[in-house]
Amino acid sequence: MSSHLRWRKLRVTSSAAAVGLLGVAGNAVTQTGALPRHPFTIRTAGAVLAQPIAASTPNAAQLRRGQYLVVAGDCMSCHLRKGGEPFAGGLGLNTPFGTIYSSNITSDPQTGIGSWTSEQFYHAMHDGIGSHGEHLYPAFPYPWFRRASREDDDAILAYLKTSQPVRYVPPQTKLHFPFSIRALIKVWNALFLESSEFTSVAGQSAEWNRGAYLVNGLGHCGGCHTPKNDFGADKSGQDFHGGDLDNWVAPDLTSNNRTGLGRWSIDEVSEYLRTGRNVHAGAGGPMADVITYSTSSMTDTDRHAIAVYLKSRPATAYTMAGEAEPDAMRRGAAIYSDACTACHLENGVGQPRFFPPLGENAMLQQPDPRGLLHIILAGSRVGTSESRPSPLTMPSFAWKLTDQEIADVATYLRHSWGNQAATVTASDASDARKRLHLETLHLTVNSGDQD
Repeated sequence: MSSHLRWRKLRVTSSAAAVGLLGVAGNAVTQTGALPRHPFTIRTAGAVLAQPIAASTPNAAQLRRGQYLVVAGDCMSCHLRKGGEPFAGGLGLNTPFGTIYSSNITSDPQTGIGSWTSEQFYHAMHDGIGSHGEHLYPAFPYPWFRRASREDDDAILAYLKTSQPVRYVPPQTKLHFPFSIRALIKVWNALFLESSEFTSVAGQSAEWNRGAYLVNGLGHCGGCHTPKNDFGADKSGQDFHGGDLDNWVAPDLTSNNRTGLGRWSIDEVSEYLRTGRNVHAGAGGPMADVITYSTSSMTDTDRHAIAVYLKSRPATAYTMAGEAEPDAMRRGAAIYSDACTACHLENGVGQPRFFPPLGENAMLQQPDPRGLLHIILAGSRVGTSESRPSPLTMPSFAWKLTDQEIADVATYLRHSWGNQAATVTASDASDARKRLHLETLHLTVNSGDQD
């Protein structure tokens, strides 16, 4: 199933020469964090999720239910490595404790889950216990999946057992000591694991409760959008306040008008989940996979229920931001005019549903600027859907802009057109470049320019 950590490892694949030739019009950098997997992989995986189940198939109703729940749980995003087969696993999930590789959940009886019983699958989903009694790391989001009903668990297993068997053993997970001791997960569970199955909230509508079931259960939205403590567990009382995931920032999902969904209507949230874009934003980074493999294939009814629930979340507190330095704003405005206006236009209004407007933009105003820096440095691509099949791309500027220039344009964006957020420094940009392993690319291109 999809990892609640959803961390990705960045890989630079283009040469300095190619970057120099392509410029901002090309995709200078390709990495699993910012850009979705190869289009062939996306099409193949999407076809698997959309494969119709004939009425004559034994247990057809249960299998269709399981197929839909696999979509709702976004299982494909984490159990599909670049170039791999659907559900075969092997995707490296980078956590502060080391890299965790997703498991093979195809129907293969030796390396997958083809021989699992419903009882074993239930314990994995609800208790984080594997088929051999081993503790599973909570990168497998059983803290959320455990809220699913037994009937839903059985349907998911039944459907996965119809998947194409793939004989594949993912790389071995090796975490730093003492996190490498799986028995310690028992302590983690005792400290942080909450109650089991979802219980409807009296006084709320059936739609609200359906949205709560999806968001807090199989959808495991809080896995990314809730901040974590030093042990990787959700910080108490900060549900959906925004999270940090390997150089990306999962935005605030509360009703905060500046950093959250306060300015979005219920229909606009639903549209974003259906198409990966709306008048406010486009879904890039890890969220692109969520759109492609999950929410775009859900029903309008469920997307609307999710939107109703999220819009009911109380707003986070506002954080005051100081004024930006005038010289930084002047320099940033010049860089923006040169590099950004072709898509986002001079006044930042963008081209809604194609290139997002930048004024009063929630992503730009997150307290942590790393998500913005990631996009400027490495680029991004909007998730695709049946109604929006074109993966609109934001190019990388790592090869073109210095750390100071990136800081200046980021500061300009975070202080213009009604935006209010902390100033970005050259040190912030340098740190982001190093974390993304883009410093060599930048230095190589600069060196070539001087020859």
